[in-house]
Amino acid sequence: MRLLERLDRLYALGGGPGANRPHPSSAEDEAFVLAEQWMREAGLRVEVDGAGNQLGHAPVASGLWVGSHLDSVPHGGRFDGALGVVAALEAVERTGAGTVVAFRGEEVGCVGSRARCSSGLELPSVFLELHVEQGPVLERAGAPLGVVTGIVGYARGELVFEGQAGHAGTTPMEGREDALAAAAEAVLRIRAAALGIPGAVATVGRIEVEPGGVNVVPGRARISVDARAPDRPRLDRLLEAIGLEPDTATEPVELSAAVRVALADELRERALPVVELASGAGHDAGILAAAGVASGMLFVRSQNGGVSHSPDELSSDEDVALAVEVLTGALARIAGSQVSGPSRTDA
Repeated sequence: MRLLERLDRLYALGGGPGANRPHPSSAEDEAFVLAEQWMREAGLRVEVDGAGNQLGHAPVASGLWVGSHLDSVPHGGRFDGALGVVAALEAVERTGAGTVVAFRGEEVGCVGSRARCSSGLELPSVFLELHVEQGPVLERAGAPLGVVTGIVGYARGELVFEGQAGHAGTTPMEGREDALAAAAEAVLRIRAAALGIPGAVATVGRIEVEPGGVNVVPGRARISVDARAPDRPRLDRLLEAIGLEPDTATEPVELSAAVRVALADELRERALPVVELASGAGHDAGILAAAGVASGMLFVRSQNGGVSHSPDELSSDEDVALAVEVLTGALARIAGSQVSGPSRTDA
């Protein structure tokens, strides 16, 4: 399959193990050179905007964009981002409608799509993004594809615990003011809070202890917190339960109901189950949706337990082929019905 060959060529850029096309890098640049070549071979008119995002316009562009990103995390997976671009190329070439878009720097905060949305340049009326799930929900459901309902909001910050440093051998256990013990209790409380709210997740990924000696009772501990939920009420409940005042946060984003219907109808036409799920990771589709573009996402089942950002990331050839069919059908369906969001030429 041509699409799989293109994925292999992108995966080889930057050397291994895994995908190594971080933003900005020469490997990311090389990926965009390949994508431009493929766009021109498909008869698309190529445009590059001020942020380096690349667009390939079919003769009937119709305000419909389809695509994803070409950068990767270090030692990333074969499919993350790249699949969405090469699948978009297939869909636009097959239908002769729409615009393929490859965004810059998604893995470092969606810099390309954010720049486009804040530049005042024209935005599409509809944006479709195909992406691997990067999680185990579809695999557990036995479903090859899923329709994304929205992008979760997240909040990040730190919790700090003060204690009293002391000698590990001479400070009695009773009466110790061990800051790390308090932090450990908080880690379990954070986990329990997320388990108690459907669709929520919370992660403590970093712990710093002072003074940090093996024979010293910790006098201070600091933990990072990453909290996520599909909507604002659940995110607020989670933050309240954790007791976190975040340093940074993003709002949850709901994806277009009309685009979700178009994707679901394509699944039903192929007698495939319609599984709806929220995305726990950020995507360019979320940035465009927040800017007023009618946006939708189709997830492809991830195997190996849903592992992603890893060379072990895996989706089957059969699932990928189905995804391209559904994406192509949805693009044609939307082009015919002209599903749209607010006109955006002054984002």
